Amino acid sequence: MAITKQYLKSKPVCKVTFTVPAQEANEVKVVGSFNEWNSEETPLKKLKNGNFKGTVALAKDHSYEFRYLVDGNYTNDDQADAYAWNDYAAAENGVLEL
Repeated sequence: MAITKQYLKSKPVCKVTFTVPAQEANEVKVVGSFNEWNSEETPLKKLKNGNFKGTVALAKDHSYEFRYLVDGNYTNDDQADAYAWNDYAAAENGVLEL
């Protein structure tokens, strides 16, 4: 998995690109505090190489918790900036520091 950050000079925004290698998956979405944990908000597009990829513009100078939803199963990104325990899910969420 990979996360790339591109900070814009003209706006206080960071474009975050999520890439998830999931050749066997049918659907990958990214959910988090930036989209109210709504799985319909941010589906990732499947590429010909089998990776799923998508970009989200987020306000910089914030941190966001997130997870991937791969065919209905939650998973974390091993390249998250940090991890935070979530009592509701009884699991850790990845954290983006922008």
